[in-house]
Amino acid sequence: MILIFALFLLTLLVITAIAIVRTDDLFVAVMLTSIFSLLMAANFFILDAADVALTEAAVGAGVTTVIFLCALELTGDREKARVGGRWVALGTVGVLALLIIYATFDKPRLGDPDAPVHQHLAPWYLEKTPEYIDIPNVVTAILGSFRGYDTLGEVFVVFAACIGVLFILGVGPSRKKQSVIKKSSGLRHHLIPQVIGRLLIPFIVLFGLYVQFHGEYGPGGGFQAGAIIATGVILYALLEGESEALRAIPRGMLLGMVIGGASLYGGVGVVCMLMGGTFLDYSVLAADPVFGQQLGILIIEAGVGMAVCGALLAIFHAFAARERLS
Repeated sequence: MILIFALFLLTLLVITAIAIVRTDDLFVAVMLTSIFSLLMAANFFILDAADVALTEAAVGAGVTTVIFLCALELTGDREKARVGGRWVALGTVGVLALLIIYATFDKPRLGDPDAPVHQHLAPWYLEKTPEYIDIPNVVTAILGSFRGYDTLGEVFVVFAACIGVLFILGVGPSRKKQSVIKKSSGLRHHLIPQVIGRLLIPFIVLFGLYVQFHGEYGPGGGFQAGAIIATGVILYALLEGESEALRAIPRGMLLGMVIGGASLYGGVGVVCMLMGGTFLDYSVLAADPVFGQQLGILIIEAGVGMAVCGALLAIFHAFAARERLS
């Protein structure tokens, strides 16, 4: 039954992707990409990748869709016809598709117990995680401790992306633009979005906090929690206006979250070195090495959540602050 449902979702993915390419209406294309992200999230859940599914649903279907709609304000409603180069693009895509399909022939089948990953890495992680870290969620242990360097790099990628977008788009509107925003933005006069939105926002933020602090025991962590909380704040900005959202969380605080989150993660590693351990070796943070690992993961996950939430909100406000082009 799961296989049939997975094939159904994959079929919908292909149909949606073709529709995105074929449509000339950019608004329709944005809505279809949001649907594509929701279908991908469902596929990730089927593959037991709940952490990735949460991130895809929050970022792909939520935050990214809103940012695309903000970007659409700066362009026309329809895609302009392209002159020439179509066959080159089709040929390139065709060759890459064939190479990817050919590469999948060497992949082990899903869940194959004889796959290399199940013969070497997975047994070691499953055996050593209770001994070294003692948390039920092995994925959190791998990302936060065993692969702490890699996760730190991802946090700084988010940090660099945020700074890059702010440099390109600018960090704030003029005073004149701010006065216009205060008078006209938001959906305050639309009853249904106001009622539904105000009902959902507290649950979205509460669920984000649950995902943040429950990552040791179930799917979740800083990346997912930051994206979910950012989605709730963006919904508030859409309902009440950008100025109200900035009054609740000013731009300075958002930049402080991005910088502070990345610095908190790296600072934990420095503290570990000062206490006689190696970089990101949390076992030296407490007398009990296992409790030290748990404490270190809790702190760095908080830094990840701060950085991701601040970066997504800063990027959203950077897009929303742009003047509408006629």
